[in-house]
Amino acid sequence: MTVYFVGAGPGAADLITVRGRGLLERCGVCLYPGSMTPPDLLAYCPDAEQVDTAGLSLEQIVERLVEAHQAGQDVVRLCSGDPSLYSAVAEQVRRLDVAGVPYEVVPGVPAFAASAAVLGRELTVPEVGQSLIITRVQARSTAMPPGETLAAFAATGATLALHLAINHVERVTDELTPHYGADCPVAVVALASQPGETVVRGVLAELPELVREAGMTRAATIFVGRVLAAAGFPDSFLYSSARDRANQPESL
Repeated sequence: MTVYFVGAGPGAADLITVRGRGLLERCGVCLYPGSMTPPDLLAYCPDAEQVDTAGLSLEQIVERLVEAHQAGQDVVRLCSGDPSLYSAVAEQVRRLDVAGVPYEVVPGVPAFAASAAVLGRELTVPEVGQSLIITRVQARSTAMPPGETLAAFAATGATLALHLAINHVERVTDELTPHYGADCPVAVVALASQPGETVVRGVLAELPELVREAGMTRAATIFVGRVLAAAGFPDSFLYSSARDRANQPESL
């Protein structure tokens, strides 16, 4: 049988993919990441054995995956957002490889995309910003690789999407201000698509105060970049009337 690592999306049950929901509906076992999983999502697999992994170690989680496979059951391992980002899938699949357990990865809506939708902003704006850097802040978590620092990313001038940084906004502000300027637009979305969703907008110098006043403490994405307040920018070439469209695919 197969282990399916399924992106659960940012929170709202109806933001899981059709494929992900179908796997939930027919799986025999579902492992889910504790309180990060909305009850409405687990309602898609009422007959499955549901295992809360919040209190389990990596070894215990993999043991449950292997046990389900050996029992002839398909198992869904739900991952918050998308499995390609901060999901610990890499550690799990290398152990499944050793155990000879087949697996598939099913993408989901990542938190940064859901947050951008809440803001109603495109994160790539012509001649303002065409790059997005997704990163996090290192505190008690796994160390960042050499060179992957906020200062190094900020030096590029690209738009930043910061995960796992909501409790370190003073540090974020201090490290980014020399590169972006105190007046650089920022936005923070907490609990995107979930009950209690909260949004603040302002400039970099105000970031710590904005976050404190909003009471944001978890599940938040911080955006920093000029695209957040871009206006008067030129239209992209994608749909330009001056473009020769004969036998050309859509591209920027």
